[in-house]
Amino acid sequence: MPPRVTRHLRRALAALTLAAAGALLAAPAAVADTSVPAPVTQDGLWFGPELDWGSDGPDGYADRLGETPATYAIRLSYPLDDKARQGWSRAATAAAAQGAVLVLSMEPRVPLADLTRDDAAAFNAMLEKMQGDYDTHHLVRFAPEMNGSWTSWGQQPREFVRAFEAVADIVHDGGSGAEMVWAPSYGAGYPFERADGRLDDLSPADLRALDTDADGLLTEADDPYGPYFPDADAVDRVGLTMFYFGKGESGAAAGRDVPLLSNSAPDDGEVAARLDEQWGYTVPQAETFYDRFAAGESRDLLLDTGALYDFSLDGDTELAVKQGWWRQVLAELPDHPRITAVTWLEAVREEAEAGAQEVDWRLTASGELASAFRADLAASGQVQWSPITEVITPQEGSATTVQVREGNDAMTWLTGSVAALAIAFLASGFVGRMLPSWRYPDESAPRDLRIDMLRGFAIVVVVVTQIEVLSPFSLAALDVFGVVSGAELFVLLSGIALGMAFPAAVRRAGEWGAALVAWARARKQYLVALAVTLLIFVLSFVPFIDASSIMTFTDRGTGDDGQATSGRVYDLYPNADRLLDYPPPWYAVRQLLLLEMGPWPFNIMGLFVVLSLAYPALMWLIRRRLWWLVLAGSWGLYALHITMPELSPLPSQFNAVFPLLAWQVLFTHGLVIGYYRRQIIRALTSTPGKILIGLFVVGYAGFLVYLWAGDSFGFEPAPFPAGLYGMLYDSGYPRIDLHWGRLLDLVLVITCSYAVLTVAWKPINAVMGWLWIPLGQASLYVFIVHVFFVLAVANIPGLDRQSFWQGTLIHTAVIALIYLMVRRRFLFSVIPR
Repeated sequence: MPPRVTRHLRRALAALTLAAAGALLAAPAAVADTSVPAPVTQDGLWFGPELDWGSDGPDGYADRLGETPATYAIRLSYPLDDKARQGWSRAATAAAAQGAVLVLSMEPRVPLADLTRDDAAAFNAMLEKMQGDYDTHHLVRFAPEMNGSWTSWGQQPREFVRAFEAVADIVHDGGSGAEMVWAPSYGAGYPFERADGRLDDLSPADLRALDTDADGLLTEADDPYGPYFPDADAVDRVGLTMFYFGKGESGAAAGRDVPLLSNSAPDDGEVAARLDEQWGYTVPQAETFYDRFAAGESRDLLLDTGALYDFSLDGDTELAVKQGWWRQVLAELPDHPRITAVTWLEAVREEAEAGAQEVDWRLTASGELASAFRADLAASGQVQWSPITEVITPQEGSATTVQVREGNDAMTWLTGSVAALAIAFLASGFVGRMLPSWRYPDESAPRDLRIDMLRGFAIVVVVVTQIEVLSPFSLAALDVFGVVSGAELFVLLSGIALGMAFPAAVRRAGEWGAALVAWARARKQYLVALAVTLLIFVLSFVPFIDASSIMTFTDRGTGDDGQATSGRVYDLYPNADRLLDYPPPWYAVRQLLLLEMGPWPFNIMGLFVVLSLAYPALMWLIRRRLWWLVLAGSWGLYALHITMPELSPLPSQFNAVFPLLAWQVLFTHGLVIGYYRRQIIRALTSTPGKILIGLFVVGYAGFLVYLWAGDSFGFEPAPFPAGLYGMLYDSGYPRIDLHWGRLLDLVLVITCSYAVLTVAWKPINAVMGWLWIPLGQASLYVFIVHVFFVLAVANIPGLDRQSFWQGTLIHTAVIALIYLMVRRRFLFSVIPR
């Protein structure tokens, strides 16, 4: 082999081997917990809308109402098809972000006789998945309004009961904790023959079952409910559909035959009369639905209701019509305590009862209506708002991307890394004395290539970490380098680089000009963040690209909650599909603009946008020697986060992983260090400085090693308590909140690395400089483009992420391609560096 080729190969192999020291190994997926969830506690009336999910969503509804409902209802086809699964999944993720219960109206799309137990098993599997992923509690209205003639599954009592019981048996035997709801329509006007004329299609067996008075005819004298009631053990709740169509009492029986001529408020007492089974019947009823199926059997009742309004007609106002109906519903709750849930149709749709005209059922379309409804709900004193279940947000999904180590093994791994860094630091002193020719050559240069090299090292850490395959890089990183993450180095070193660069920018353009350039850069970062977020969303529609690998995140059980949430899938693009509406709703646009959605490998980008906006103001203070004020304010914000970790100044996705109030402390210190770099180096390389640094490095490493020895060899490490080592990791080293241990580790890493690079610059630069320095000088560019490499790797057919040779090949290829893109300055004019 020619010497030149050999030399290049040797350099490449050396570079990639050393790059491995900056990677973190992704933990393997864990098996999800399949135990039956604890029963959901109900402490009041559950109220919620049935949304038009094609144009609306929970976030928009909660914004309009000004409260967070307990339930959201959705209609899905059964057996499940791909469209139903996708709609269900989107609804579950949106409801979970509010801790709301999901009401499923499962509408058979095939004849009831064709439904099988396999269909029920597939449905139950989806129930268990949604419950496991999102802690979603479901109320299942299977084939609702089965006593009506307007549904394809209606008035088929024998097949309905068989299908309902088959689903209920499998759901009850499963682990979802879902409740089966038997939900007929209000019976006045039954059997509704004038509505659709479908009674001629009844089988003789069904006709006999429905002829409850045995007169040989199906008439209004027959029971509108009983023939459809399944085995009592199959029913957890009962439901009743009871809409107000605004036609008066005659409309109950007439259906479509009676035209809707004007908007009219309901008569006083109409809801009470319906619940007493006295409204709209021509034949008196022996017993009410409420007493017969709810109170009499100790079952809760879910009332599905609403009041329509036709804006093309004259008559009463929308407020009078709809408020008249909801106030009657609320007024009946004290006398009907088994009504524990109410769903209200929140949609605009064509309605057969209104002559196939489009009518409005919504309660939140106008501020006046929403405010009045909210006030009446509050005045009733009966409503339980969300959260009902665990709130699972996209921000929590982002937080789970952070690997959390626990216990003594993690502390031992960290202690070993600290000890190794301390040894390297001490060795650097001897190397500096013995081999002075290796030293960094130009301390006076305006650009410090040591910082660039460290930034290159940090960004390689990030790239290798997020391309989750097994390779020597990830293995070496897990076992050798574990004191800090690449993200911490990335933020601190970015601050240092910007602090160093500001004086030169001021000399070129003046202070105000430098500030304008900095803000322009922040604007560019923000626009690129939006562009990447949208581009990934667009790519999700390409048939051969599966973007879910970065648009969602599956909990591996390595986050703060450990195995308890393993297997849970988080949607990191909440309401992104609403952006396709015209016009898109404001809540979806707001979530995009505030970076509440985006791919998980990209979530730190929002932090950089915010910090970049603050950069000019911070430098204005630092240039006036008010660095102490900057640091005092920074530590004040950090203390605020530690004492009030739930405080979040922004709803952005990044804040769950990189809390702004905590992580800003790295950036501000970086700015001060970068601006006063020469003064700091002079102070630390003086005799007192060297003594202080040596005491810190050796003392910190010695402290951890001493505690480790006491724990490992069974002696009490006086004057410290015996159990200190075991609790140290959890109390001092949490990754997200940057507790004191992480900050000490970061100081240690920067100090030791900078010292080693200073005294051994020439050999390290010869081996690694060609790769790390250009990547470090374009670290933000590398971070942005790496997102698309993460997506590309996730779409490699047949990829085995645990294959050592495949992982090695992928990591090598990705680093090489990114290096070539940097060298060729590919899209440098578009993508910030």
